[in-house]
Order: sequence, then structure tokens, then C-alpha cells
Amino acid sequence: MKNCVLYVVSTPIGNLEDITFRALDVLRKVDLIACEDTRKSRILLERWEISTKLMSLHRFSESRKTQVILERLERGENVAIISDAGTPAISDPGSRLVRAALEAGFTVTPIPGASSIAAALSVSGMECSSFVYLGFAPRTDGQRRAFFDKIKQEERTSLFFETAKRVQATLQVAEEILGDRRLALSRELTKLHEEIIPGTAASILAEFETRPSVKGEIVVVVEGGPGSDTQIDVREAVRLLIAEGLSGKRLAAEAHRRYGLRKSDAYEAFLVIKDTNADPKQES
Repeated sequence: MKNCVLYVVSTPIGNLEDITFRALDVLRKVDLIACEDTRKSRILLERWEISTKLMSLHRFSESRKTQVILERLERGENVAIISDAGTPAISDPGSRLVRAALEAGFTVTPIPGASSIAAALSVSGMECSSFVYLGFAPRTDGQRRAFFDKIKQEERTSLFFETAKRVQATLQVAEEILGDRRLALSRELTKLHEEIIPGTAASILAEFETRPSVKGEIVVVVEGGPGSDTQIDVREAVRLLIAEGLSGKRLAAEAHRRYGLRKSDAYEAFLVIKDTNADPKQES
């Protein structure tokens, strides 16, 4: 690897205080910061009194600007890449530059920080030990239907982004296909008007109908489903897992992972079987 470094730096998703000391240190010390929008990035840099030179690098210029940045790295300069919010290359520009830098033999170092994905999952109330991130929801009705048909069969918790302009149309398709599947919609995370709305697609739509408009950046988390047309009785599943030597919370987690059962249902069934069986294995 060559001595110079391309730093992939996470920036706040809203609140400018949500930036790490390490990120600030890197942004002060590098020779150049490549950013999605210089106007938005300058607000962050001015807040933290950082005067490092900026270069725009957005989805329309990334192909052209990548070579310019590689040349700067080749000259021995260190470069940071940031997006308007969150982490570059995740639904934001940056992946092309990172790949090119790696292929050219430069060191690429992540500087982690705020994430709307992690933030939304943490307040969703869903099982988050395994999840699938789907980027932005599709724009057309047909594509949305295919999108939610896939989510309906997904055993893991699903998460996607949506714009305020399209969210109601998207939720209408979700209501039709997912029915009463649990959702959690997060809006304007870490900002002044932050809002987390748990419920179903229907209940969230009803909430929005009482408002003149919906604004802000939106993350939707969808509860995982069984993922199969073959259903298994809760007690039957729990007995099978007890026979394997599992118990308590470990059993409940495995019932959710393997059979798509709610952890609470599996745990309650375990307690009932524990009380009626002669000597079921105790939770460790």
C-alpha cells in the first residue's frame, strides 16, 4: 500500500454535534475534502472551524473527479470524502472513488459515525440482530409492488429510505401487500422535528392524513416475516429446540431466526412447557 490515505468520513445525519473527535481531526489534517455539496459541507466545517479546501464530488461528477483525486493521492496528499449526511458510498456518491483508490493501491480508511440506518433500527422495536438494507424504494407502482412482494417473503427485518413526496404512495402499496405487518417510520432523525411513528402501513397513512403535508428525510423499518408458506406451531417449534438443548432467551432468539416466530411467543411457550414438563433444561 502507498503511504497516502483516502479517508471515508461519516458526517452528522442532522444534528451537527453528532460527529466524532476523530472525524474532526481527520478533516482538519487532510489536504483536500471531496464532498457531495460544497454549500452544505461548508456549514459543517464552519461550525467546527475547519478551513480545509473543498472539492465537489457528486453522482454526476464522480467519474470525472475520481481521476483528479487519484492524482492528488499519487502526489502524496491525503484526501477525505464526505457526503451531505451519513457515510459516503451508502446511497451516496463515493463507491466509484473507493474502488478506484483500492485498485490503485492506496490505503482507504473508514472513519465511522452517525448512521440513519442504525438510528432507525435502534428505535424501531424490531429484531435487529439480522436485517437487510434496500436503499430507496422504487418510484413506479409496478416496481413498488415487486419491491414489497420481496419484503413480504423476507425473514429478516427490512429497512429502506423514502422521500416525503412519495412516502404516502409507497405506504399505500405496502398496506395492500404487507397487510398488518409491523412498521416503524422515522422522520428527520436527530433534527428539531424528529419523529418516530410505529404501527402498520394503514395506521401510519391515517396519521399522515391528519396533516397538511409530510416533510423531511424518511427511513422505514419493516418487521421480518416467516419467509415461507409452511407454518410451524409455536409449541412444536419450542419442543424441537428444547430437544436440541436450547432454553430461555437463546431458544426464543433461535425460534425467531429459524422459524420466523416472535421471540415473545416462543419465550411464553417455553415457560408453559417448562412448567408442565418433568425437568426441561433451565436457561443458562
